[in-house]
Amino acid sequence: MKWFGRKSAAGDRARPALARGGTITSLGEWPRSYEAQVREGYCHNPVAQRAVKLVSEGVGSVPLAASDPTLVALATARSGGQVLIETIASHLLLHGNAWVQILTDSAGAVRELFALRPERVTVEPDANGWPVAYRYRVGAHVSRLAAEDAGGRPAVVQLKTFNPVDDHYGLGCLGAAAGAIAIHNAATRWNKALLDNAARPSGALIYDVGDGGVLSPDQFARVKNELEAGFAGAANAGRPLLLEGGLKWQAMGMTPADMDFVGLKAAAAREIALAFGVPPMLLGLPGDTAYANYREANRALWRLAILPVADTILAGLAQALRGWFEGASLAVDLDRVTALAEDRERLWRQVSAADFLSDEEKRAMVGLV
Repeated sequence: MKWFGRKSAAGDRARPALARGGTITSLGEWPRSYEAQVREGYCHNPVAQRAVKLVSEGVGSVPLAASDPTLVALATARSGGQVLIETIASHLLLHGNAWVQILTDSAGAVRELFALRPERVTVEPDANGWPVAYRYRVGAHVSRLAAEDAGGRPAVVQLKTFNPVDDHYGLGCLGAAAGAIAIHNAATRWNKALLDNAARPSGALIYDVGDGGVLSPDQFARVKNELEAGFAGAANAGRPLLLEGGLKWQAMGMTPADMDFVGLKAAAAREIALAFGVPPMLLGLPGDTAYANYREANRALWRLAILPVADTILAGLAQALRGWFEGASLAVDLDRVTALAEDRERLWRQVSAADFLSDEEKRAMVGLV
């Protein structure tokens, strides 16, 4: 029985045709391509990187319950140095797609699961638009990976998030956060420029001799060069300035409008956290009082971000591996999730206090049957 890709002839005729959706042509002045967004967002932005790490590392650390111990071993094994489930979670958050190659031995048994770089994979559809193969490009080299092996079992598994405008590719969080990331990075560069200029506008050097005279071009260039060489930068902060010949220094302060970038940067950081589903409190962002305490925010992170992503990944892997493991199932063992211990304890108290329930019914409600 074929699980992915092409089905029987009758099934193909019953299926509607699929097609690629439209592409976004303009995203403002921030990067459009995935690789550029990853460099600006994940590599150069601490808020986006920490948000992705909180979710992906949480997904990678979940305790697993499986129908076969071999499934847990496959899902938790390191392949080529990568932590499989954590890597898949990061790809889903950033790109919206994750491709996992199922590697088998000479006897056809599954030996390894390896996550492919999503930006290198393109879908090769059939006449009706359904995926039959995937092309993996590394530089000028292109490999064609069939969606199924000779026995009709999946050779490459695609996991994707919901995308309302595309049938083949999921929609990641990075694109939605690109604008906020660009604002946050621009504010960081602004702060860096301020520090390079003694953390304040440099002010104005006024030439006032009373007769309306002006500096000659040579005098102007000499004064400018001396200021930049001897008084600009952090190393010269606080150095006294000696003026002569009618020159005087007029310090310039920042207006409230000049300081708006501070609040703008904080707002952009909260938007980045929102795009990745992470409570801003967990990222140390100021001005967020949606949660009473850190513990409540951490529980919300697990319930609203980590567990949904983990369920998507584990269900997809289990479905793909049913060709080798009959009735395969992979899920999060909620009883062993430390962050949800309080919720579990509350359930046990409520069930224990229900005198109208039998012991068998109580055991069923807490998942012990």
